Amino acid sequence: MMTISSIKTHMYCPMKLYIQNHIDVEENKDYQLSIEIKKLKIDIQDLIQKNMRKIKKEMSLTEIENILSENIDSYIESTTDAIKSMRLMIGDDKINEIIDDTYFNIKIRAAKVKRAMAILDKNAFEIIDMFFPNCMYSYLLKDSGLELIGMCDKIEIIDGKYYPVAIKSSNPPIKGVWDQDAVELVAYAILLEEEFDTEVFVGFVDYEKIGDRRPVVMDVNLRKALFDVIREVKEITDNKRLPNVKMNEKKCGKCEYKDICIKN
Repeated sequence: MMTISSIKTHMYCPMKLYIQNHIDVEENKDYQLSIEIKKLKIDIQDLIQKNMRKIKKEMSLTEIENILSENIDSYIESTTDAIKSMRLMIGDDKINEIIDDTYFNIKIRAAKVKRAMAILDKNAFEIIDMFFPNCMYSYLLKDSGLELIGMCDKIEIIDGKYYPVAIKSSNPPIKGVWDQDAVELVAYAILLEEEFDTEVFVGFVDYEKIGDRRPVVMDVNLRKALFDVIREVKEITDNKRLPNVKMNEKKCGKCEYKDICIKN
């Protein structure tokens, strides 16, 4: 069964997908590390949600930020220590990036909460559903007919409608979303439609670095693009077709397979 992570890898670089499937025989811990980091970010959001219930409408912006930040540092420290104990390589730069992103988003959330409380004349616990709709995290989806499986970062459920959400720590484009993020999202949308016998018209990409949510319309062209990519991935994984790729200094320079790729 094809994984959505294979589709994401192909969209990033088809040669990387080829090497992972047919050349690299060592255990790759990058995937497990990314899963643990996503779990950490989800837990941080849950902690912020709990903290938000303590906020009152008469509080200052600084007080709101302090309350939303309660226990964040200690939780990140204990969790990253646990990740390191699993022998997964998470560097101080990555930890600092997670901390910076967390507090940047807390500042944005604090400003939005204060404004919402002032407009609606309500305390935070009364409007918490505006900021944290009913959702499922890290939900495993699969379709035996498509032979496709993947774990959606987040599924929000609003008025009976399902909205897939992809959470990204990468730099966003100036506008819209990256092609690979859109294709990943429509894959989750199709799996959601099968899982819950529903229709999905819109999904979202959350670019954490700038605290921005961007919509993606699940139109016919995007769905066709997904099936084109699925065919290409099968050619590489099942038929061992060697892809033709152009060198990209930015991508190739930080790829863990650059030595293998250049050598071959």
